Amino acid sequence: MVGLSVPAEVTAILLDIEGTTTPIAFVKAEEDAHLDGAVPIPTAFGDGVDDLQQTIQAVVENVRWQMSLDRKTTALKQLQGHMWRAAFTAGHVKGEFFADVVPAVRKWKAAGMKVYVYSSGSIEAQKLLFGHSTEGDILELFDGHFDTKIGHKVESESYRKIADSIGCSTKNILFLTDITLEASAAEEADVHVAVVVRPGNAGLTDDEKTNYQLISSFSELRLPSAT
Repeated sequence: MVGLSVPAEVTAILLDIEGTTTPIAFVKAEEDAHLDGAVPIPTAFGDGVDDLQQTIQAVVENVRWQMSLDRKTTALKQLQGHMWRAAFTAGHVKGEFFADVVPAVRKWKAAGMKVYVYSSGSIEAQKLLFGHSTEGDILELFDGHFDTKIGHKVESESYRKIADSIGCSTKNILFLTDITLEASAAEEADVHVAVVVRPGNAGLTDDEKTNYQLISSFSELRLPSAT
């Protein structure tokens, strides 16, 4: 893939996480690995112990079912954030990124670009990932975080709300994602978009390859000052 010139009007880059900054395999593995016992639930209180245990088991099974379907509900993502907290803060897990991500973000920041994160994962989970990573604590590289509390990523209104929150026009934002449904929603809001093609991501159709600007590395982006 050849380099992609960032439009001169872009002043902020909005990043997806799973499949864009971070391998999908890492996210899936950590969600699955830290379900059991990660969120403490009292084993008994007063009478009705059997009923309580059945309730606990039903909750666990329901959460596993939702995760197997890759549900993007806010409540589930907040729960996953709580699950991650213990693992990250104890040092058992460190966030992983594609090799091009951190050098590129540092370059963008040095050029005066604002960088934000928008993920279906909760803001807490996002900060854990970037605050406890193989690159150290890199939270300072990001100007803000958004999750589904502002709206779902496949709804164009979400991107308008993000622009309002940032204090800019949607045309001032470049959104990087691996999901074409999200790219389409962002484009409907007049956000600039590039679809990120990474190892392990779902394949794109021929039409998707034609309709969207594609990059396989953040290093392929050419900022206005570098063109």
